[in-house]
Amino acid sequence: MKLKYINKIKSYISMYSSIKSMNLLDGKYKSIYKGRSMDFDNLREYVINDDIKDVDWKSSARSGTLYVKQFIAERNHNFLFVMDTGKKMMADTDALLCKKDVALYSMGVLGYLAINNKDYVGMLYSNNKFIYKPFRQNLYNLEEYLCEYDKNVSNHECNINELLHYVENHLLSKMIIVIITDIVGVNSIDISLLNKIKIHNDILIININDTNMTGHDVFDIDYEKYIPNYFLMDKKLNRLEKNIKEKLYENNYKRLLKCGVVMVSISSIDDIEKKIIKLLEEYKYANKNWIKWYVFLFFISCYYFICYYSYFFIIFNYN
Repeated sequence: MKLKYINKIKSYISMYSSIKSMNLLDGKYKSIYKGRSMDFDNLREYVINDDIKDVDWKSSARSGTLYVKQFIAERNHNFLFVMDTGKKMMADTDALLCKKDVALYSMGVLGYLAINNKDYVGMLYSNNKFIYKPFRQNLYNLEEYLCEYDKNVSNHECNINELLHYVENHLLSKMIIVIITDIVGVNSIDISLLNKIKIHNDILIININDTNMTGHDVFDIDYEKYIPNYFLMDKKLNRLEKNIKEKLYENNYKRLLKCGVVMVSISSIDDIEKKIIKLLEEYKYANKNWIKWYVFLFFISCYYFICYYSYFFIIFNYN
C-alpha cells in the first residue's frame, strides 16, 4: 500500500515539534494482566510451566515451598479516534479548507506520533452502522484508517453520543479517546455519558472550526443553497455570529474541563502541529489542576464546618 496520507503528514511535522510531542506521549500505564516487568506485585506457589527465573529462592528456602514472583505488566497506550462522518464535515472551516480534510490530518498527525511512540491506534465512526477499526501499531494500518474516513464522510447525520454509547458498551480496554468533530457535535455531547467513560479512559476533543458568514458565495449545506449576500455583508449580524461562536466554545470548554476533558480548536492544516502540542500539554496537566481544586474545596468545607460548630458551642456555653 502506498502511504499517500502518511507521507503528506510527515512533511507537516517538524523535528522539533515531533520530539516535544513524543515526550508528552511518553509513559505507559499499569495493566491488570500479569507479565514481566520491573514492578513486583506478589508471590504465589510454583506451578508446572512457570519460568524458573521467576522463583524467589529466599522465600522458598524459608517456607520450604517453591514460590515465584509476579510482576505487573506494562502496556502501551491505546488511542481510539472517534470520528464525526456527518455531512456537516463536508463544509468549510473559517480558513476556507474542507473540515473533513482538517479532521483527517488532525487524526493523522496524532496517530503518526502515537505509532512512533510504539502506541496503538484504532478508529470508530458510523455510516448508517457502527464501524470499529481495531487497535494496530503500524503506519500501513493508519493509512488504511485515514482512507476509510476520507471515503465515508457523506450526506448523513452522525450522532457523537451514539458512538460514545458504543464505546461504553463494547470497548473495555483502557484507552485515550480522541473525539474529532465540530462545535455542534461538541455541544451535543452528554456530560453524564462522558463521565461514565472517563472512569476508565482519558478523553481529548478536537473541535474543527466552522466557516464565518462573511464575504461572498457562502453555501449552506443543510439547505443546499447559497446564503444571500445581504446577510453576509451585515456587520451587526457578523458581530453577533462571532460572539455566539466564542460564547459557545467558552461554555463547552468549561463544562468539559469540569470532568477533566480538554479541547482544542483547529481551522487549518498549518495549525495542526502547534494545536496538537497544546492539546497534549493541557491533557498532561488537566487532572492535576482539578485535584488541587478539590483539595481547596475540601479545606474550605472544613473551615466552614469548624466555624459553624464553634458558633453553636459558644452559644450553648453562654446560655
